[in-house]
Amino acid sequence: MHKAYLNIKEHIRVMELSSSINNTWKLCIIGSLFGFLILLMFINQNNQNASFSAAKTTMLEFAPLADAEAPISTIIPDLLHHSIPPSPANYVNEPIEPAKLDSDLTKHLKSTHYNDKAMPKIPQNTLEKQINNSTENKCNIFDGRWVYKPGENPNYDTRRCSFIEEKMSCQKNGRPDFEYEKWRWEAKDCDIPLFNGRDMLERLRNKRVIIVGDSLNRNMWESLACLLYSSVSPSRAEVNDKSSHYKVFKAKDYNTILEFHWSPFLVEFDIKHRSGKKVLMLDKLSSNSQQWLGADVMVFNSGHWWTHTGTFKKWDLLQHNGKLMEGMPVAHAYELGMKTWAKWIKENVDPMKTNVFFRSISAQHNGRTGCYNVTQPLMDESYINHYPKSMVNVIESLIIGMSKIKVTYLNITKLSEYRIDAHPSVYRSSWKWKIYTSKYQRLIPSYADCSHWCLPGLPDTWNRLFYVSLFFDGFGNKSS
Repeated sequence: MHKAYLNIKEHIRVMELSSSINNTWKLCIIGSLFGFLILLMFINQNNQNASFSAAKTTMLEFAPLADAEAPISTIIPDLLHHSIPPSPANYVNEPIEPAKLDSDLTKHLKSTHYNDKAMPKIPQNTLEKQINNSTENKCNIFDGRWVYKPGENPNYDTRRCSFIEEKMSCQKNGRPDFEYEKWRWEAKDCDIPLFNGRDMLERLRNKRVIIVGDSLNRNMWESLACLLYSSVSPSRAEVNDKSSHYKVFKAKDYNTILEFHWSPFLVEFDIKHRSGKKVLMLDKLSSNSQQWLGADVMVFNSGHWWTHTGTFKKWDLLQHNGKLMEGMPVAHAYELGMKTWAKWIKENVDPMKTNVFFRSISAQHNGRTGCYNVTQPLMDESYINHYPKSMVNVIESLIIGMSKIKVTYLNITKLSEYRIDAHPSVYRSSWKWKIYTSKYQRLIPSYADCSHWCLPGLPDTWNRLFYVSLFFDGFGNKSS
């Protein structure tokens, strides 16, 4: 009896042990299944990520070789996202490392033309708007029209650029309207790339650019310096603007230098001549020309100071071939002076190293009504500037005849003539305009500045066309 009881007890213990083992196995199996499911999910996610990453890498590597008939919209957005630095407009204050543009991407975009409206948020438009033109059939970027763009915003805020002269800082001086900032120049037969400061600095790495001429070329320098200054961290830029005769901007990370040199005639103007007179020396280049030597890019202008008459005439005597004279037709004097400049270019500029530009005359809108209170561009294409055509012919013929070294003519005259709305006018001063508009209205036409240009403003377009002419094949002036 006792033995039977022990057998029953042993049987129960074995059954309990077996049940415990079964439960343990069940837990192990369930745990294993759960772990296996987690592992499967992890592997699947990694595979998806790897596939997506590989797809993007493949696109970046082979997109420049894609079939030309493939829709450009299928490859451009991702290419631009990976290869092009952010827009200066989105820049805050963080230091940004200079980015090297991908050469294959550049080649691909240069051969492609498409509508930029499909991608309004793409930061860099300089490369996206290339048109497939051969260098033999260049687009004339100076022949076109002004188009109103209500959403257009300036490329910079003048409050960041303290080196802009007071007379160019129209908004800071109280100009109440902003419409003059919302017009974009468009060529008739092509899309012009938009300005991109980062791209320009990268292309000008270790280069020196000089802008030489009168106050309107200083206007151009201030515009370009601010465009570039707004493209980098302020701590990575140096500006020396203490003198009105010499100014310099340097982008440290790119070792790019942009200088302005004052020389309104390009030839020597001796206000302390031994004769006791102010002498314009038509046969001697400006005394600061030694400072121009060695630049990689040169931008010249001269014209306005030659046309001043009466009490505004700058010189008393002219000198040519060592002889002093009182009178000479202005166009002839201008021709002799510009030939002296052209000779210096021929003898001192290496065409394999240096690109030379000459900016055409900038339009003035002085007169009985002037530019005061004008808020719209001129739309009449028959408008003719008062600058002497004979002098225009002189410089254009001279440039065409310079065969040893090519001089690119930045023909901004016509496009500037339309922009009667873009001058500082009475907003050349932060306080004087209040006095003139309230007490001396009849004197406004003589006080208003209808020669220089507000910044941001028209000179930004000059610099956009300069940027395109300098770096992009297929864009240029078909004829003078």
